Amino acid sequence: MTTTQARTEPDHAPGTDPHAGTAAAAHGSGHGPHGYSAQKDAHLKRLRRIEGQVRGLQRMVDEDVYCIDVLTQVSASTKALQSFALSLLEEHLRHCVAAAAEQGGVELDAKVAEASAAIGRLLRS
Repeated sequence: MTTTQARTEPDHAPGTDPHAGTAAAAHGSGHGPHGYSAQKDAHLKRLRRIEGQVRGLQRMVDEDVYCIDVLTQVSASTKALQSFALSLLEEHLRHCVAAAAEQGGVELDAKVAEASAAIGRLLRS
């Protein structure tokens, strides 16, 4: 059990949202509908498929499969994750960044910076 699971009381006063009025409340790290929510089932199915590919890698190593064959499977798994990430990024831009664009100002600047940083991380991977 993790510390988060063991916690029974909120860190804030009952009935209040510590993120109210912040970017996190609108489309940030909090819970709630995000850009990918409409496609949640499809995304979960896709992630389960990728998980199966990674488990396949474990089996291949356990069974001493030829290195190049393992590397081929690593490449396929990596491409599947990259494709998923790009899909998620597109949904983020369409939903979260577009919503911030309606508000303009600081909210928009924060979402553009956040998306740029995410793109940078994807390019480095």
